[in-house]
Amino acid sequence: MRLTSLVLALGCAAATLYAAEEFKTANGTLRITPIKHASLMIEAGGKVIQLDPWSQGTQEKYAALPKADLILITDFHPDHMDTTAIGWVKKPGTKIIAPFVVTSGLKTGDVIKNGETQTWGAFSIEAVPMYNLQRGPKPGMFYHDKGRGNGYVVTYGGKRFYFSGDTEAIPEMKALKNIDVAFVCMNVPYTMTPEEAAEGVKAFAPKIVYPYHYRGSDLKVFETALKGLPIEVRIRDWYK
Repeated sequence: MRLTSLVLALGCAAATLYAAEEFKTANGTLRITPIKHASLMIEAGGKVIQLDPWSQGTQEKYAALPKADLILITDFHPDHMDTTAIGWVKKPGTKIIAPFVVTSGLKTGDVIKNGETQTWGAFSIEAVPMYNLQRGPKPGMFYHDKGRGNGYVVTYGGKRFYFSGDTEAIPEMKALKNIDVAFVCMNVPYTMTPEEAAEGVKAFAPKIVYPYHYRGSDLKVFETALKGLPIEVRIRDWYK
C-alpha cells in the first residue's frame, strides 16, 4: 500500500515538473515541455525533438522522458551543447541537426547554417541568426559571433515556433514573420535585458511568447513592457 502511494506521489511530482504546453495544429497536437534553462522537448506526430539538452536538467529527469528522434542544438556553449545530456537522450538512429561549430565538436550531426531550411518528416526546420550586437567578454569581442550559432523556426502543421537561442534583439529577430509561439532568451551579460527582449518581441509580434534562458532576469519587467499588446505572455518556471 505504501509503495503504491509512493509511486502515485512520484507520478504526480513528475507530471507537475514536466507540465507540457499544448498547441493545436493542422497535423494534430504539438506539445512542448520545459526542462531547464534553454532545454525543452517537442512532441508531435509520434516524434520527439530535444532542444539543447543540458545535464543540469539532471539524469533522473531526462530518464522520465522519451528518447529523442532528433536533437537540435543552437551553439557550442556548455549549457547548449552538453555531451553528457546528449548521451542521455540519444537512442540508435537519433539525428542531430546543428551549426558547424557544434557538429565539428561532436564529430557527428548534419550541419544547418543561418538562412537554411531542412525538412525532417512533417517538420520544417529553419536556422535563423542569433548573436550579440554589443555584449562580450571584452572590447572588440562578443559572447556570440554572428553566423556561429542558430536560433530555429520550427514549422509543424502550419504553426510556426521560434526558439531564439542566445541572442540580443537583432534585426533578423525583429524581421521574423508569422510566428505563432516564441521562446525568447533574456539574461545579461550574455544575451539581453528584459526590456530589450520585449523590444524585439514587439517588432515581430508572436501570438504567444515564453521567456526562457532567463536566469536572474526580472520577468515582470518583460511582461509589463508587453502589456496591452495582442501578445500573450506565458511565464513558466524553468529553474525548479
